[in-house]
Parts: sequence; C-alpha cells; structure tokens
Amino acid sequence: MLSRVLLVCLSLSLYSSGSSLSCRWVDHKFRQHSRNSLDLIDTMAHNSTNTTEDAEVNFPNDLYRQASKASAEDKLSFTVQILEEMAALFEKDHSNASWEENTVDHFLIVVTQQADGLHSCIKSHGHKKKNKKLQMYFKKLSRHVLEQMGHSAESWELIRKEMKTHLMRADQLVLSLTN
Repeated sequence: MLSRVLLVCLSLSLYSSGSSLSCRWVDHKFRQHSRNSLDLIDTMAHNSTNTTEDAEVNFPNDLYRQASKASAEDKLSFTVQILEEMAALFEKDHSNASWEENTVDHFLIVVTQQADGLHSCIKSHGHKKKNKKLQMYFKKLSRHVLEQMGHSAESWELIRKEMKTHLMRADQLVLSLTN
C-alpha cells in the first residue's frame, strides 16, 4: 500500500514537472499587468508626423519566432529581458517627449513588476545568459533612434510605438504558456 502511494506521488511529480508551466503569477496577475502597461503606453501616445526613415531599426521578429519555439522557462527569460531592456530605455532622458511624468513613472513601475513577477516563475533562478541579439537591438534603438534624433519628441514616439509592439508580442508569448 505504501509503495503504491509512493508510486502515485512520484508519477504526479514527474508529470507536473514535464507539463506546461504552472505559475500562479502568470495565471492570476500577468494579464492585469499586461493590460495596464498597454493602457499606459497608449496614454503616452503623441501623434507625430516628423519621423525619419533613417532612424528606424527593424523589429526583431526572428527573435520572437525563436522564442515561441523555446521551452517555457526560455520564453519567460526572453520576456523578462524585453521588459528589463524596455524599462532601461524609458529611464533615459525623455524630457522632450510630451508625456506626463506620472504616466511614465507608473508605466515603469508596471513593467518592472511584470519583469519581477515573470522572473519569480523561472525555476532556475540562477543567472541566465542574456540574448545578445536582443541586447544589440535595444542598443541600436538607443543609439540610432534616440541619440541620432537628439532625444526629440519624434524619436520618443518611435520608441513608444516600438515598445507597444513588444508589449503585445510579449503578451502573446507568455499567454501561449497558459494554453
């Protein structure tokens, strides 16, 4: 009898470790934070028509395709990195943007909470290697969009639009774990 109970417990633990990600934060909080961050970035919208083609950086669709085929932990790590890189980008001098400081501060808080919450779902809390291509992409945004355009309102509007796309793609990536 005891051996059967032990066998059932062992089977259940093996099954649950092999099944899709089970994380209370993703199940209960992620969607709410995701909606909040998208609402806040929409609030920051500024209709600017003075954008230049030279300042554009190609969206990393290929990195998202790779991430969509990765393990649950790798999907979360990728999403955490996006959110952390995004927060770092918005901490730069955005004084020329027409955004209310409270909105930007609230956006940064929500994005940081998302990153922290998702990080808590990663079982191997050890130091994961950052995706170098993703790091380079965000450096290009900083250098080729913000710096090249003098941190202008137009450059920040390009960044805002790009980050909105990232938030939507990251949302899809994380929600694919709950299906």
